[in-house]
Amino acid sequence: MSTVICLGEVLFDLLAEQSGVSSEDVTSWTPLPGGAPANVACALVKMGDRSRFIGCVGSDEAGTKLAAKLASEGVDLTGLQHHPTAPTRQVQVIRTIDGDRIFGGFGQIPTDKFADTQLSQVPADLFTSADFLLLGTIALAYPISAQATWQAVAHAQANGVKIVVDINWRPTFWTVSTEMAISQIKQLLAKADYIKFAKEEAELIYSTTSPQALQAHLPAAAGIFVTDGGNTCEYWLNDRSGSQPAFAVTAIDTTGAGDAFVAGLLHQLGTGQTDGNAIIRYAAAAGALTTRQPGAIDAQPTDAEIQQFLASN
Repeated sequence: MSTVICLGEVLFDLLAEQSGVSSEDVTSWTPLPGGAPANVACALVKMGDRSRFIGCVGSDEAGTKLAAKLASEGVDLTGLQHHPTAPTRQVQVIRTIDGDRIFGGFGQIPTDKFADTQLSQVPADLFTSADFLLLGTIALAYPISAQATWQAVAHAQANGVKIVVDINWRPTFWTVSTEMAISQIKQLLAKADYIKFAKEEAELIYSTTSPQALQAHLPAAAGIFVTDGGNTCEYWLNDRSGSQPAFAVTAIDTTGAGDAFVAGLLHQLGTGQTDGNAIIRYAAAAGALTTRQPGAIDAQPTDAEIQQFLASN
């Protein structure tokens, strides 16, 4: 059983109830708890690990509901902050006919005015008994939460906590140019022990999708994983490279599938597993099972469900 600190955003995904239509044509939305680091935190608990969430929500109804949801899933909320005036973020999510998600806007509120941008003063004592620190890159998009991210990196390094980065590139969250954003992301990646790229992210940042080539850019990393949606995942881990195909399932909603995959990686790394194919199979199963139901958190599988799926596939 590992202890994983997940730092970043928790929010409501406003999931379009109609598939294959534009946001203007959506007639109803379903609010579902989300945010990549929060999703991973919940998925880890279902896999049998301990997770701690560090983030900031508003002192509003949405923030109260999100905190209650994470607590009900068993996530440690010692590091959750509540901003007195900034609202909790909500994001429109459009669905294609195939179940893929497309991120929309934030309504009438500018992206840098939400509570998650105000995360500050990360407690050092949360890191003294942790094994991993999971970071996305959205918190880097805003000055205050970026400073909190770097505080967390310093605390992790001081306590021997492994740093895992899931890039989760979302340009709509950034207020600077893509070039400036990539520069900031690269600084964080240089500190990471394990990095998960989506294929398009690797191409954008380093102009290659080869894990071996990426490792040449990131010599401090012990593991690099490059996913391609429902296709093959390639990896470089402990000086060995390999690939593992994804599982073919009928997807209803892919929201949170990548986050379940990341949780699966963390769970397997925490067990001491070194077989790259075994790690990816478990992570891929977690991601595949999450697509069978709407939403990110409620659709996540338990460890027993993942093991049962692997045994029959």
